[in-house]
This record gives sequence, C-alpha cells and structure tokens, in this order.
Amino acid sequence: MNRNATADLVFLLDVDNTLLDNDRVIADLRSHLEAAFGATSAARYWAAFEALRAELGYADYLGALQRYRADAQRGNSDDAQLLLMSSFLIDYPFAERLYPRALEVVAHLGRVGPTVILSDGDVVFQPRKVQRSGLWDAVAGRVLIYVHKEQMLDEVQRQHPARHYVMVDDKQRLLAAMKAVLGDRLTTVFPRQATTPSTRSTRACIRRPTSRSSKSAICWVWTAPRGLIEASRLQAQPAARSPSRFHPGWTAAHSAPNRGRGFA
Repeated sequence: MNRNATADLVFLLDVDNTLLDNDRVIADLRSHLEAAFGATSAARYWAAFEALRAELGYADYLGALQRYRADAQRGNSDDAQLLLMSSFLIDYPFAERLYPRALEVVAHLGRVGPTVILSDGDVVFQPRKVQRSGLWDAVAGRVLIYVHKEQMLDEVQRQHPARHYVMVDDKQRLLAAMKAVLGDRLTTVFPRQATTPSTRSTRACIRRPTSRSSKSAICWVWTAPRGLIEASRLQAQPAARSPSRFHPGWTAAHSAPNRGRGFA
C-alpha cells in the first residue's frame, strides 16, 4: 500500500507490557546488577533511573547509567565496573520476552490493516529493543518512538493516515488522552495483563471496515499468565450499525472476576 494513501484502519501497538514483558526485563536487570555489582551499587543505579524517569516521563536505562557514572566520578567511586551493564542491555535477548504468540497477533492484524509500533522511549535503547525483539520486522519498519506519543498524534496521522485507528496500550492514561483528541476515529484497547496463572481472559472483536458479512471479524485474546496469547477469527454478532461501515465499538466479553472497563 502507498504509504501516503489513507487506509480504512491502522493498528497502533504499544510495546512494553503490551507485546513484550518489560517487567521481566526489569527483573532480569535487577538480578544481574545485584549479582554482578552488589546491592549497594544496584540501589544507586535504580535511584538514578527513577530520578531520570521522573524528569523525562519515560524509562531511560542508558541515560540512568550515564548519570550513575557522573555521580560515581564525583564521589571517586570504584564502581566503574557497573558500566559493563551497557553490554547487558544492548545484547539482551528481547525476542525471548515477547508475550506468547505476540508476533502471530501482529501478523494477523496486518491482514486487516497496517500495523504500526507506537512507543515512548529514548532514541537508542527503545529502537534496539523493538529491533532485537523482532517487532521491527513484524511491522515492516513502521516504528514511531516519541518522548510523549500522546502529544504526537498529528505526526502519527501524517505518517500513517487512516479513517480509523485502533490503539492498544497498557496505560489507561495514555489511551484516555489519545481518545480525547481523536474521538470516534479511535478505538482504544487496554490489555489487562494477569499476574498469576488463571483462566481469565479478555476477548475483543472488531469488524473489517469493508466487510458486509456478520460473520467476519478479527479478534484477539489476552490470557493469563501475563500476555497476549492469540489472534483468531471468531463468529461475530451482527453489528448494531450497518456492517458496511466500520463500527467504532468493540464486541467484548470479560471472563475475569474484576470487570474493569477495558474498551472505549
């Protein structure tokens, strides 16, 4: 498809804790820091990390390392070995931290409309994560990384024009901010990741924009433990509106005991 052509539907996909288990990445980093450099050095790094995240609004692992180095040098610390952590981050096997069958979900959605990675992050580590995880290739290089993506919707629409967008993100604050700007042209999906093994799941279905069949829908399922598990074609109920138009609502069924609103 011509990149400048207006698509019927574009899927905007977050990365951290949406397609990739970033909590597991952080846990691995914590374990590595304490084992290799000791609890004290690790605590000082995380203090620098949290201070920088509060300033920037996103996680900057390498930037925190730079700040830690500056602090260590001022204090004549011998913690320079901690700088070896950069190789741990750069070489980290991010593909192993994708949620089960996440790439299949991306490929499945790609048969409905263009898929775009829309993420917050720094200009070095976050692109590296997207690339090494396989997500960069999965979306054919359609990757947008900003400091505050909810403030960049004009640029998103310029680069990937569409009549309707679907945004999948684990941060409800961001979903609400984007919905306030795009209104009925945006469908938001909040993946409720489970923290313990169970049978809970969330299913969402969306009609093809050009479909006239009440049985044609694209669905995907989030299931414990912690992840986006599969995408599949399922029977859909007839739309409340004309099925020849895109229906901005989602047909959703929650089997989780806590039925928080996950679709807008």
